Formats: sequence, structure tokens, C-alpha cells
Amino acid sequence: MYGRKQLFSGSGQESLFLWGARQTGKSTLLKALFPDALWFDLLISSEYRRLSAKPDILRETVLANLSTTPVIVDEIQQIPGLLNEVHWLMSNHGVRFILSGSSPRKILRSGANLLGGRALRYELYPLVSAEIPEFNLARAINNGLLPRHYDAANPQRMIAAYVGSYLRDEIAAEARLRDAGVFARFLEVAALTNGEMVNYTNIASDCGVSITTVKEYFQIMEDTLIGRYLPSFRKRPKRRVIAAPKFYLFDVGIANNLLGRGCIAQGTELFGKAFEHFIYQEIYAHSRYSESEYPIYYWRTASQLEVDFVLGDHEVAIEVKATEQASGRHLRGLKAFTEEYAVKKAILVSNDPLPRLAGSVLILPWKIFLDRLWAGEII
Repeated sequence: MYGRKQLFSGSGQESLFLWGARQTGKSTLLKALFPDALWFDLLISSEYRRLSAKPDILRETVLANLSTTPVIVDEIQQIPGLLNEVHWLMSNHGVRFILSGSSPRKILRSGANLLGGRALRYELYPLVSAEIPEFNLARAINNGLLPRHYDAANPQRMIAAYVGSYLRDEIAAEARLRDAGVFARFLEVAALTNGEMVNYTNIASDCGVSITTVKEYFQIMEDTLIGRYLPSFRKRPKRRVIAAPKFYLFDVGIANNLLGRGCIAQGTELFGKAFEHFIYQEIYAHSRYSESEYPIYYWRTASQLEVDFVLGDHEVAIEVKATEQASGRHLRGLKAFTEEYAVKKAILVSNDPLPRLAGSVLILPWKIFLDRLWAGEII
């Protein structure tokens, strides 16, 4: 098992939700951290049928085992009605619950009891470099970072099955979409804009649906944690900046499959795009696992000057280039940003062999950057 960075910082003895896409390792993590917990697994058919038919069995079982805490309900979104029992047990007996699931969408859309803010929210993401001994960048870029996929010698069939059975079928069913085939087409088209600015009009045209439907599909991806927007940084701009957000899928390996990339070799344009996606995954997970969660943006002007990632309130500006020798042309966006905003750090992440200082910009090899990121030295 990997030593995960998600350790529920700041949770104390509070109850919590743990959300994360399928196969990120939620159950494995909870079993390692809470081996003696009272456990209800709603993916087990008999358990699901029993608690669906009679939700108060949860209350009766917990009351008979009050010395066994916390109580973990895995895949809680399968039976949102159980949250009424959970709420009662928390309020009347101070029971600590950990409620995990692959998507809060069903609960949010059902209007189920959300515990009145009594449970903290945490998420688990695919693996990050700091969790993997002898981390292999080429493997991460090609396999993605879901644990089973990263570990596999030949993960292509596993990734294809994940995309087919989970992304295309299960999520479409959960969202109660009338035409799962259109959603499958949307996933492929949306993947083409992975890491790019979202153009709803173009995507709607390619999919043969309305802009309203495309926006709904993007919302489904956000709700089910398989993608997220990266907003534009627009604080007091002196230059005219692009306002449209970018969108990233939650895992580089999933993006590879939807795009039909095949084997990605270092030095290619595909490697550069996947490398940027990988660095984004690391930064995003670090932000959410940190006690002081910080926002992430991108910055792009109408004249095409761009910074890949802006952290916090323009505290850190980061450009990602897969080049093995960063040069002046790679620094243009960072230099323009530092002319407009006061930054604590301007960093170019690359495949350079050693760190360099080019004026005010620090050029860091990707491994050194990630080591410093997870050591809390970047922000």
C-alpha cells in the first residue's frame, strides 16, 4: 500500500465525508487508518439490500457497538436516506462517522440530509509523486496515477474498462441521461480540450447538442469528480486577459485513453501536454491536502502571453515546459506576469538537469520542484 498524503488534517474527532473518483484508493486508505472501525460497505449487494429495505438497521447496529468507532459507511451515495440515521446518531450519541463515496452528486440532487455542516469534507485524488517510492515519470505520464493503473505493466485494457464501465455507463446512469451515447461522444470531444480553454459553442457543434446540454455535461463531470475547471486569474489586469476557464480531467491516464494517445515518448508534443497535466495534478492535490488550501488559476492575455498556474493571490507563478534546456522564449509569460504583479516566486518547471536562475525566474527540474512542493517550500 502507498503512504497517502490525505491524512484528514484538522479533522480531530469530527465526522467527515471522503469523496473521490472510483479506484483512487478510498477504501484502502480508510482500512489502513481505521482498522478497527465498524464498517458498512454498500457495494456488497446483501448489505445494500438490507439497509435499503430497513435503514434503521444502521442505527440499531451502531447502538449495539458504541465502543467501536469510527463508523465507516462506504459508498454512502448508494443510499442517501441513511444520512437521516447518521444525523440522529451524531446528534444524540456523539458517534463519529466517516462517509465515503465516489460522487456526492446523487446526494446533492436528491435533497438528502447533508448533516447540517456537522461533517467536514475531504477528497482523495490519484497518487502523487511523493506517495510513490522510486517514482517513475514515464510510467505516470503513460499509465496515469490511479493506483491499479500506475502499478500495471500493461494497463491499457484496465484503463479502457474504467472509461467504458465507469465514465461512460455508470456516470451517465447516475445522472439519468436519456442518451448515454451522446455523453460518451461528449467525453471524447471534451478530452480534446483537456488543459485548454473551454469553448462551449465548438463542443456543442461537435457533439450535435445545445450549449445548455454541454454546460450540463461539464457540471456532471465536476459533480462526479472526474474533471474540474481551472479559472482565469483576472485581478486588476493592466493587459486584456482571457476570461474563459480551462478544464482538466482528474487523471492524465484517463485523458490519454479518451484521446487515443498510445505510448507517449519524452520529447514529443504529446509528452509536453501530458507533462503539464501531470504537474497540475500534483499542485491541485497539494493544495487540497494542505491545511492552508490555496486557489489555483491560469493567466493568459489577449496577446497570447500565458502562465500555466498562478497560486494563491498571485504569490507564485508557474510555467511548465517539457524542454531539457529552458531558454528565454520559455520565460516570456512569467516575465510579463511579474511586470504586472508582485510575486514571491516565479518558477519554470522543466526537464533541465540542474536548477538555474534566469533573472527573477527560477528554473527547476521537475523532480526538485515536486520535492520542494511537498516539503511546503513552494507556497
